[in-house]
Amino acid sequence: MPISLTTLPAWLVDLWPHVTAAVILAITISASVHALLVKRDTRSAIGWVGLIWLSPVFGAFLYWIFGVNRIHSRASQLKADAVKVSKELVSVAPDETRLADAIGPPAAPMRSLEALVRRITQQTLVDDNRITPLDGGDAAYPVMLEAIATAQRSVALSSYIFDRDPTGKMFVDALAAASRRGVEVRVLIDGIGVSYSLPSILTLLERAGVRSALFLPTSVPIYFPYANLRNHRKILVVDGRVGFTGGLNIRHSCRLSENPRHPVRDLHFRIEGPVTAQLLQVFVEDWAFATEEQLTGPAWDADLSPATNGDAGILARGIRYGPDDPDVGRIRLVLAGALAAAQRSVRVMTPYFLPDDAVCQALDVAAMRGVEVDIVLPGENNLTMVNWASTAMLWQVLERGCRVWKTPPPFDHSKLMVVDRTWTLLGSGNWDERSMRLNFEFNVECYDRHLAAGLDDMIVERIAQSRRVSLAEVDGRRLPVRLRDGIARLFSPYL
Repeated sequence: MPISLTTLPAWLVDLWPHVTAAVILAITISASVHALLVKRDTRSAIGWVGLIWLSPVFGAFLYWIFGVNRIHSRASQLKADAVKVSKELVSVAPDETRLADAIGPPAAPMRSLEALVRRITQQTLVDDNRITPLDGGDAAYPVMLEAIATAQRSVALSSYIFDRDPTGKMFVDALAAASRRGVEVRVLIDGIGVSYSLPSILTLLERAGVRSALFLPTSVPIYFPYANLRNHRKILVVDGRVGFTGGLNIRHSCRLSENPRHPVRDLHFRIEGPVTAQLLQVFVEDWAFATEEQLTGPAWDADLSPATNGDAGILARGIRYGPDDPDVGRIRLVLAGALAAAQRSVRVMTPYFLPDDAVCQALDVAAMRGVEVDIVLPGENNLTMVNWASTAMLWQVLERGCRVWKTPPPFDHSKLMVVDRTWTLLGSGNWDERSMRLNFEFNVECYDRHLAAGLDDMIVERIAQSRRVSLAEVDGRRLPVRLRDGIARLFSPYL
């Protein structure tokens, strides 16, 4: 028969509230201790501990679901068993004479930046690379499809968004044709990015016989653009010899010549040379993380041959970062180092600008030293709350002399940083907390005056078409608008 409180001994009924309180207290203390020991960001630790104590049990439950980083432990376990795709890059690293010619003497600011990034990333700076900018999907997609069509050994493709639209179907056809030729093909799509188009492209890839997988599949039944721990990297490597990376997803809206309903302007890069090995290494690790399949053998060997036929190529290095890193926030150090090394100019293009106070201060210090600091943002943003939150914090950089520009439509998704027309940072990362802490990203730093000058000129041309944002404009927003933007900014660590 069912047990009720009336059938229990009186002493047990009296004791039950105390037992419940003790269990709740133990849960609260355990969750708080974990947050204090694990959360390195003081604001994050304060926020979680406050929630845990103010909402007993419920706060601890939320912390267990959303606050505990399980990515690092899972990634470490897989990497411990995986065969690393690492090549001996010392043979293609620049010597002292080459460094002095390309970057400057040992005391030059760019030499200190190179040493900083080497120490942060533990990756070798490699020589003899060729990097070609590709303006949007109209320029990039045909070159990418041609590379897939000529593949002989392997094709590794990772994309945050891979839409089921005419452009996505073109890539499915090319990947399927390569697979039928006997090429090893692997396609990795983010678990939320795949749902930007429904039905997803995954069923077409499976029907075509293309090996594909989702990175951290989500059970969220609705479109959720602010979800955490996403693989935001955009990487294509063919035969370990030619690679592509940048901000470009695979979707029809990036082909402006087709007059899409929601046009997106973007920038991508074709990469040849030894640095392609670092792109391939990141893909292989991500694939093992998602599927536990280790990509080994000749098909997945990187080609370290120079891409410049004896001419001086580009010095480049891959920078991977994400929530699985032991030193989460490494990209902040790279950005701070680049801003500290700047002597004349800094140009930044990003669709989402929500950096933390430390990065804002680094921008401000550069501007106050007399460096020209230009931040180029889209005039129309595809994420409304991000635009509100970004506007609420622009005073932090405008007040100290940075210049902010808003580009005309279409929405500009380009991600780029150029320092002193010498150093370039390109890739998938945005200037927001999501990219710097919560997403898996991949950038490439390049030391080459010709490449940097060309990209700097491109940004200056974009600025000429843009509208400058003034501090008076930001401060002059109506009170309801300022309140709206201020509330949105409270969520900036998660936007």
